[in-house]
Amino acid sequence: MQKWLRLVDRISTSIGQISAWSIVALTLLIGWEVFSRYVLSNPHPWVMDASNMLYGALFMLAGAYTLSKNGHVRGDVLYGFFEPRTQAFFDLVLYVLFFVGGVVALVYAGWDFFMTSLAQNERSSIAADGPPIYPFKAVIPLAGALLLAQGAVEIIRCVICLKGGEWPSRDDDVEEVDVEKLKAMVSSHTAEAK
Repeated sequence: MQKWLRLVDRISTSIGQISAWSIVALTLLIGWEVFSRYVLSNPHPWVMDASNMLYGALFMLAGAYTLSKNGHVRGDVLYGFFEPRTQAFFDLVLYVLFFVGGVVALVYAGWDFFMTSLAQNERSSIAADGPPIYPFKAVIPLAGALLLAQGAVEIIRCVICLKGGEWPSRDDDVEEVDVEKLKAMVSSHTAEAK
């Protein structure tokens, strides 16, 4: 089971790292456009659309990566004080109530958006020679499917934690907040206040 969990983690991580390179493409594209506009006096109206699509693709494809690294925002101040089983219980309830339905809707609607855009050979209407939009819309169901697969892994991790009382290990675990230091700090302040 742990091999399967880590395989999905590695896929999410790899796609997130690959999509992060769109930052380089975005930087080069915008730099070239600024040079072209102000030095060569030859602006390209489609660059704004292309840069929005690159940024949007990066943002969507980073979702599964961030979930695999347990990096999504939550109330860490309270959550960090809970025992692992309590954390797993709340995570599991929230995944089932909100995450699964929302991501399934994203995949379903995203697929419909993509297919309609592809059938129409949809192009940006900002410029006469605007870039095609359907490749960008293809990212929506793809990112949703990746997020759903990673969400399934997180749900399984919650169940494992509920049974065993400990979170299963992850590749390259990193904590943004050192929970033990935070607990010690709060405990020392509480003791001083008494």
